[in-house]
Amino acid sequence: MKAVYFEAHGGLDVLRYGDVPDPSPAAGEVVIRVEAAGLNHNDIWARQGLPKIAVPLPHISGSDAAGVVTEVGPGVVYPRVGDEVVVYPIQSCRVCQHCLAGEELFCRTMEVWGFQTGPLIGAFSQYARVQAAQCLPKPAHLSWSEAAVTSSAMLTVWRMLVTRTQTKPGEHVLIFGASGGTGTAAIQLTKAIGAVSIAVASSQRKAEFCESLGADHVIRSDLHDVAREARRITHRKGVDVVFDHVGATTWQIGIEALRWGGRLVICGATEGFEAKTDLRFLWNKQLSLLGSHAGTHREWVQAMRLVEERALRPALTEVIGLQDLPDAQARMAARGTIGKIAVDMVGR
Repeated sequence: MKAVYFEAHGGLDVLRYGDVPDPSPAAGEVVIRVEAAGLNHNDIWARQGLPKIAVPLPHISGSDAAGVVTEVGPGVVYPRVGDEVVVYPIQSCRVCQHCLAGEELFCRTMEVWGFQTGPLIGAFSQYARVQAAQCLPKPAHLSWSEAAVTSSAMLTVWRMLVTRTQTKPGEHVLIFGASGGTGTAAIQLTKAIGAVSIAVASSQRKAEFCESLGADHVIRSDLHDVAREARRITHRKGVDVVFDHVGATTWQIGIEALRWGGRLVICGATEGFEAKTDLRFLWNKQLSLLGSHAGTHREWVQAMRLVEERALRPALTEVIGLQDLPDAQARMAARGTIGKIAVDMVGR
């Protein structure tokens, strides 16, 4: 089968387009014909390599996919051959105390599919091997490309805003990186909750995109002091929740923007992992700083239910071919993209 893969960590030049062995399902697994796949920043991290995170080589990236089941392994009852499915991006043992309690994120064998799995297990390929428990029916009203980019962003944002910060109607949520895949999902879920979204965007193009998704307020970070503007919008109180996946460049700004007793949640750090904190803000304002990572299967089902009800819709902005992945990763790394990018595997 055709795939984009790499055999060593490095720059865009390590990406290869070519033939790799077809996958075969083990017990509890299925093989899907990938109709479309979605891009995420962890594709870039996997290629570059991260300290203390093992990425099996040779490696196929891609944690989001939608496709048709072509083969099932022993013991699989659902899905069946021919089913159209969307993939949950978390693999785990499914039998330990954490998995049985619905907290597979704490399973000692938990891996992000297409990021930590392998060798050669990910979405950027004609066929992919997944656990049967990773499959849900594809929402009928979505195209293959739209379905492919639903899971990671919707799942991550659900855990951040619903489970971790328990965001309530009427609260103000400051969203960094609001025009990206995760940020656009945050704008929509904030609106679905009944909270007030304050999107942070670094250009007029990105600001207009956030407004088109229903952002209540937009702050241009290239023109304004974000924390000061957030306090102005909230009549000097500060925001209730800060939604961050940017990291070092936004961390202290978010802390300063919070109200007394506010909550900051972070799920990633696309602009740096080491952030300085003025601890006086932490104890004087009695803030809650929360980490969040992906989401549980139960949270995924809840998020996908809102997709089925059309309360959430992936902000798909671009569809590319498999051989265009290097260019798309370059533009993502340079912050030149908005929304979600899908790979159309039909043309391959």
